Amino acid sequence: MPKNHHRDVTGGWLRPAVFGVTDGLVSNFSLIAGMAGGDAGHKTIVLTGLAGLVAGACSMAAGEFISVASQTEVTQAEIELERLELARRPAAEMKELAEFLTERGLDADLALEAARQIHRDPDQALIVHVQEELGVDPTDLPSPVVAAVSSFGSFAIGAVLPLLPYLLGLNQLWVAMLLAFGGLFACGAIVSRVSSRTWWFSGLRQLLFGMAAAVVTFGLGALIGGHLG
Repeated sequence: MPKNHHRDVTGGWLRPAVFGVTDGLVSNFSLIAGMAGGDAGHKTIVLTGLAGLVAGACSMAAGEFISVASQTEVTQAEIELERLELARRPAAEMKELAEFLTERGLDADLALEAARQIHRDPDQALIVHVQEELGVDPTDLPSPVVAAVSSFGSFAIGAVLPLLPYLLGLNQLWVAMLLAFGGLFACGAIVSRVSSRTWWFSGLRQLLFGMAAAVVTFGLGALIGGHLG
């Protein structure tokens, strides 16, 4: 059996990628649908779609960077606190680790011996204590830059899809709708590859949420656009 035979259940790469593409599809198509519902011209729809793409991608990137950076800084501060505790109170920390191991099913004597052996290497002891107490791997903390870049790119990919027909000179909402809804269904189907859901259920779930947002914004555009003159 291969070493890494399990699926990625942490969502480290999957969450921002799927969230970015889906958010780009839903938000920009909804924006385009709202403008089309208000009988906006082709140029206005293109400019609105491009503005929505850039603004949304920048917002996603900034949000992911700040979120991941803040979480990483908090985690690093806790790791340093644990490092100090290991240096100041090694015996107490070793006993604490033995208690963790006992709770996981080891006999008390075996747990104490295992904790003693782990504490022979300060770096390994820190890793184990952080994993047990914080639930994170100190050697594999997420990168704010990677999160920001991936969020920017994935949002832009999703947002440009419903805008493509207008960029190519078409002024047909139904073409943009087919691309957006097809993209949403595809995103959901891709997610099913790393989840327990069937591809059609996951795809339909994404599609229904996107359709609901588009219907609301199209209706608002039609309602408000008719009173703006």
